[in-house]
Amino acid sequence: MEGYHKKLHGKVVLITGASGGLGEQIAHKAAEHGATVVVAARNLERLKVVSKRCTQLSGQSAYAYALDVSKKEEIDAIIDKVIRDVGTIDILVNCAGFGLFSPAIEMDWETTEKMFQVNVFGTMHLSQRVAKQMVTRGGGQIINIASQAGKMATPKSAVYASTKFAVLGYSNALRLELQPYGIQVTTVNTGPIRTDFFQEADPGGEYLDKLGRWVLEPDYVASKVVDAMLIRKREINLPWIMEVGARLYVFFPRLGDYFARTVFARK
Repeated sequence: MEGYHKKLHGKVVLITGASGGLGEQIAHKAAEHGATVVVAARNLERLKVVSKRCTQLSGQSAYAYALDVSKKEEIDAIIDKVIRDVGTIDILVNCAGFGLFSPAIEMDWETTEKMFQVNVFGTMHLSQRVAKQMVTRGGGQIINIASQAGKMATPKSAVYASTKFAVLGYSNALRLELQPYGIQVTTVNTGPIRTDFFQEADPGGEYLDKLGRWVLEPDYVASKVVDAMLIRKREINLPWIMEVGARLYVFFPRLGDYFARTVFARK
């Protein structure tokens, strides 16, 4: 059992969006498994708290870097700094992202552009930079936090769903391109998770209440993500009811539209 809990010993795991929510929980779980954890997000003070806890859990140094993933120059600088200060990155978890539930015709363009900069372009640039050093080393894993919204869009999520469709498409192609180099690409497609994400996405605070028992807890999702580290796993799909809905959508699109308008339209 001890060996299982230390399966990530000696591995450098970089997690973006790790100042809270799912990213923070993934950092803690990775540390419990012995990883050298590197956390990145905009809130450095909060990151220092997370990295300190990771050190307590892993018994080794953890690192925190301020990073706005919407800024390419910051990504370049941080990746270089991590490689120089910590070492080559074995596992990258692209967890940074945000959403805002609003009808498409009412969404302001500035928010639309920012969402693509963070959710899509940040993920793509980080993946590209880290994948290059993984190719040189001959192995590694990239885990992209996508969403069930990237498989089945629902009302008031046109822009957010578009970003996650893009992440899924990019990840699927990247997986095929990197497989010959021994690099695994895993996507994590979840429904709503009980995190601060919804303070910005749903200021009214009603969405999670309407979903009830289908809302996922961040520590549970984080455990699934860390369990998939160092394993050839194509996707993690949670909860099962939304994955069933997404699969039905492919084969029965009209029925899928019905579920998207009714069962899953709780915003």
